[in-house]
Amino acid sequence: MIAIEQHIFLATTYSQLWAQAHNWEKGIVEKNVQDARRRVWIEAKQHKFSSFDELNLWLEARCRALWAELIHPDYDGITVLDALEQEQPYLMAMPAPFDGYVETMGRVSSTCLVSVDKNRYSVPCHLANRMISIHLYADRITFYDDTAMVAAHRRMLDRGQTSYDWLHYVPLIERKPGALRNGAPFEDMPPALIKLQAALQRHERQEGNRLMAKVLAAVPVHGLEDVLVAVELVLESGIHSAEHVLNVLARLKQQAPPAQAETSLMLNEEPMADTARYDRLTEQEVHHA
Repeated sequence: MIAIEQHIFLATTYSQLWAQAHNWEKGIVEKNVQDARRRVWIEAKQHKFSSFDELNLWLEARCRALWAELIHPDYDGITVLDALEQEQPYLMAMPAPFDGYVETMGRVSSTCLVSVDKNRYSVPCHLANRMISIHLYADRITFYDDTAMVAAHRRMLDRGQTSYDWLHYVPLIERKPGALRNGAPFEDMPPALIKLQAALQRHERQEGNRLMAKVLAAVPVHGLEDVLVAVELVLESGIHSAEHVLNVLARLKQQAPPAQAETSLMLNEEPMADTARYDRLTEQEVHHA
């Protein structure tokens, strides 16, 4: 929404920046902004936009079209857009984009959810029953604890919705594997993990959830991408077990031995490759028998 307001404000007030600063100009500028905002929004209602990004692109194009129609108040023969293009090389570059958000505080529920604008968003389970900081953007929402950002979700515009991130619940599943049976957060797992879960429950009815929790526990240690590769290899082999996944994962993470080991140690007596020694040893064994 901040980008939208910036486009509308620039489209209506850029021509006023060259006027002399009199006390009565502030009211004129505000009136022009109100009229232009109303006119632009009336035009926007005649179009359908699938996202804020698409709406912002349309607003930028419409604002530039308005600048091209608006004659500069101090220089005859050029428009506001022409003046902007001439001044652009001499303007100071913006060091960083403005981080515009609304900050509030919220409490994490016992189910690791935070309620914001009648919707709920998941955060890591170790933050249950704690207060965290909430940053509201036009298209996303982020959560912070005392040190850093802990979760991020796409902002939902309707009400009564819940946005889960199944990775937030992995430590909880290690303690309560039975939650996988009817766990709504885990419905959004990658297809390979869902297929493995179904296979484990089919072959191990009693222990399927515990074995799947064992596989999921490897995600924070080895990373999601490596675990997915191991799971896909196990599914292709047809041998569905948690131990097989962990073994494949260990082989994938195993470092190759060096081609040549360098050492400063020297042997006083280097061993000789003599296969005949084996025959002599067997003869001695026969003699003792």
